[in-house]
Amino acid sequence: MDQFRATTIVAVRKDNRLAIAGDGQVTFGQNMIMKNKAKKIRSLYGGKILAGFAGASADAFTLFELYEKKLEEYNGQIVRAAVELGKQWRTDRTLRNLEALMIVGNPEHLLVISGTGDIIEPDDDVIAIGSGGAYALSAAKALMKHSKLSVGEIAREALEIAASICVYTNNQITVMEIGNE
Repeated sequence: MDQFRATTIVAVRKDNRLAIAGDGQVTFGQNMIMKNKAKKIRSLYGGKILAGFAGASADAFTLFELYEKKLEEYNGQIVRAAVELGKQWRTDRTLRNLEALMIVGNPEHLLVISGTGDIIEPDDDVIAIGSGGAYALSAAKALMKHSKLSVGEIAREALEIAASICVYTNNQITVMEIGNE
């Protein structure tokens, strides 16, 4: 049986703010759109951390729950919670089969947590995952360098660009922001 697939998530940090944007498309197999308005980003730890996922939806919801438990366990320490989730993901037989990637961040840190248990902090303040991730990443980097747009505007515009190129990304975009002006 085909698995549900989709998405593009992009995160941008700038001026002590973080924005994460995600499209709404969920595809089934290679040729059918199952949903147009899925919400793939959420606020965690009392609104202090944002997270977005790409991959199998049920797997991502499991990871959101596990990551939120790690955040509680480690008092909101975003990196420590990510490392502990990565270790658990890599070593647990059930979790090892989950097919998803997560971006987590706050105004100080931006991380990708992979299904292999890797924790990746980008060299710059932009990261993207999912089927349109390369398009969104390129667009966001260019917008960061050559515009005065806010983080939310950059994230939204990067996803709009990705949606115009990637068939697995649509323009039903959700953007969440946190941080100080």
